[in-house]
Amino acid sequence: MKILAFSDLHNDRGTAARLVERSGEADLVIGAGDFASQHRGLEKTIAALSAITAPTLLVPGNNESEVALRGATEGWESATVLHGETAEIDGHTFFGLGAGIPTTPWGWSFDLNEEEATEMLEPLPAGATLILHSPPYGHCDQNSGGTSLGSASIAAAIEAKQPALVLCGHIHESWGARSEIGSSAIANLGPDGTEFELD
Repeated sequence: MKILAFSDLHNDRGTAARLVERSGEADLVIGAGDFASQHRGLEKTIAALSAITAPTLLVPGNNESEVALRGATEGWESATVLHGETAEIDGHTFFGLGAGIPTTPWGWSFDLNEEEATEMLEPLPAGATLILHSPPYGHCDQNSGGTSLGSASIAAAIEAKQPALVLCGHIHESWGARSEIGSSAIANLGPDGTEFELD
């Protein structure tokens, strides 16, 4: 399975158009949150992406809510929003959880605290591909000052369930970073689109 995955578009519809062009070669497209910027521009960005006809899995970032993302994607037939849910595509299992985790300092942000995230991650199937907005603590999560801003609850879930692949975004300074927890490969995506293959 060929996957094209991205995060953190933040209303960049030029990059969205390039992702649409590249999606023709993909069996699955994954968007790991932050399509909007502070809850603005979501509908236009999703409209730009909705030309993607390959199966597409999306999780909300902290810049748009789950409800808003579900509403914006209603007319996009190939897209599925995951937030504490599982999807099966071509024999592969995917689990998605969006939002800023842990809680961010911004009052406008769509966030979960660590306890809420732990509860929502409980159904994560062992060995599934995990789609997140926020990275696990200590992995692909450093800001420009070198501080880790990721989630301890996500790290614990990865340790326990060993997903095959973990895709995230959120921390812009760590776009492109790679790491591992046990046998789980972790990638902070960024907006330009990264290709992966699942056996």
